[in-house]
Amino acid sequence: MSDRQTKTDVILIGAGIMSATLGSLLKALVPDWEIKVFERRASAGEESSNEWNNAGTGHSSLCELNYTVEQPDGSIDISKAVKVNKEYQVSKQFWSYLVNSNLIRNPRDFIVPVPHMSFVQGQQDVTFLRKRFEALSNNPLFQGMEFSDDPAKLMEWIPLMMKERTLNKPIAATRIESGTDVNFGALTRMLFAHLKSKNVDIKFKQNVDDIKRTSDGAWELKVRNVDSGTVERHTAKFVFIGGGGGSLHLLQKSGIPEGKGIGGFPVSGLFMVCKKPEIVARHNAKVYGKASVGAPPMSVPHLDTRFIDKKQSLFFGPFAGFSPKFLKYGSMFDLVTSVKTHNLVTMMSAGVKNVALTTYLIKQVMLSKEQRMEALREFVPDAKGEDWDLLVAGQRVQIIKDTAAGKGTLQFGTEVISAADGSIAALLGASPGASTAVSVMLGLIKKCFPQHIKAWEPKIKEMIPSYCESLLDNPALFREIQTATARTLGLSEKSPSHIARRTIS
Repeated sequence: MSDRQTKTDVILIGAGIMSATLGSLLKALVPDWEIKVFERRASAGEESSNEWNNAGTGHSSLCELNYTVEQPDGSIDISKAVKVNKEYQVSKQFWSYLVNSNLIRNPRDFIVPVPHMSFVQGQQDVTFLRKRFEALSNNPLFQGMEFSDDPAKLMEWIPLMMKERTLNKPIAATRIESGTDVNFGALTRMLFAHLKSKNVDIKFKQNVDDIKRTSDGAWELKVRNVDSGTVERHTAKFVFIGGGGGSLHLLQKSGIPEGKGIGGFPVSGLFMVCKKPEIVARHNAKVYGKASVGAPPMSVPHLDTRFIDKKQSLFFGPFAGFSPKFLKYGSMFDLVTSVKTHNLVTMMSAGVKNVALTTYLIKQVMLSKEQRMEALREFVPDAKGEDWDLLVAGQRVQIIKDTAAGKGTLQFGTEVISAADGSIAALLGASPGASTAVSVMLGLIKKCFPQHIKAWEPKIKEMIPSYCESLLDNPALFREIQTATARTLGLSEKSPSHIARRTIS
């Protein structure tokens, strides 16, 4: 067993979309920095970023009902929806920069235009959807959204969902053409191919067993080859932990105070998948509904048009499940080994507060295929079991932490935890994750490299034209950027300035 040591500027742990994005940004900002990547799997994007392990939605709040909450006074809070939409605009700008710079050749290999829709049933939810539509469609970021409660119009929009539907209660939907399906696995592989061409050292089948601070303030990683068992030690000035569900364990091993008191709760996902061309051809949209009572936000049901390996398919789900693994290819001991003295009370508090969630997950695990088909028939009334297969998707680890809302609060979102001196950072959490990767990583860069930001701003502005600008305060800039990114990425969305808001009753 060797104990070779090397030094570098930056180490990225995990070869998923987050590390790929951060590496690409840093290489554009400081080309001479040396970057190393360590990934435990045999290739990039095998875990959460893989196209078969997520729904492929370009999250921009166009259809996700859980991003718009109805307040006690009946008003709709759209603040989270606006935030996520702005962050997705940043991602599209960066991807356009990569295409225009010939760093990505064909954007259609990872992004495809697909309308985004919300669909509800029952008078209460129809009323909510109409109010949501009114709140969003007055915002420049959501111009072009349409609302309809007319079954004939819905038959035009979603024929697969309307065929043989019993219209014994009110139904309604919103639709906007500027939605996207994103193959985050393909994008991840493209970005790492670009990084490799820039002499970034990417090592696969390498597990980071330990991480500790050195006397000079750097970070030393103990890295083990999963095949040979050979151990090497690598030191870097800056480390990013982007290992998906595996990030929590490494954050704990770093020992930084900011990582204390944080726990994680794993939730697995399953989808029903249809690949039959005659069925797939009858649906072209990502249609999101409302989560059932007691279901976590990541379990909002949706029927998605997907484009994977140049083939079209349909995903329905996700159905939640439980596994103590923090990664799809992780260990059955991941959950128990994440419990430490500093987060024990937090974890126990979360357990007490989330009995309903635990019960929901147990029920989901026990579902038969026919029971899952019954859930699917809420969306596709004539769905037949022989046309749909069950797909086990990726693991998501939800953050548990103490907040103003109380001890042991389960967080649904993405969060960066970094040391006070900015020398190490870890990404935790789940959706909207990959869709907002560029914005999240720009925030990390600003926080961890404050001494360089002023010098880097011109290049950041070149890559992200809206950087330091408010798209809400400058609708003309938004229309310009929206049109430019649509053209560059090959999206068939129309300029919002030419789309009138329409209500169809």
